[in-house]
Amino acid sequence: MVRINGEEINVSGMTIKEYLVTTSYDMNRVAVELNGDIVPKALYDKTVLKDCDSVEVVSFVGGG
Repeated sequence: MVRINGEEINVSGMTIKEYLVTTSYDMNRVAVELNGDIVPKALYDKTVLKDCDSVEVVSFVGGG
């Protein structure tokens, strides 16, 4: 199980990109932190999630 935004989710073995595609997140408007480190967008399709990982996904919202 991977803890994503405080919730345990069974996504071990998936890449960050694969996970994001299964959600309503817009990959162009999010930042992903994995175990305390920001993951560059270029690595989303290469970074595999493992059991006990901790992930925070933050969406950016425009406004004025």
